[in-house]
Amino acid sequence: LKDIQFIRSYCYNKLELIRFDSNVGKYVGYTELGVKNAEIWNKDPSQIAVMTAQRETYCLTNVGND
Repeated sequence: LKDIQFIRSYCYNKLELIRFDSNVGKYVGYTELGVKNAEIWNKDPSQIAVMTAQRETYCLTNVGND
């Protein structure tokens, strides 16, 4: 169960702008706009806590369903 990874990507026009990766524990930007937003979102501990909790809520509860 420790290998399970939650990723949420935000894309526009087929281009990934920003991603939250539960293994990294923060947002990573891939464009100029994405980097700016990642810096802002990473400063908010409640935002990081919500996204980190998504791993348990979404991934770990559905592990046996497949």
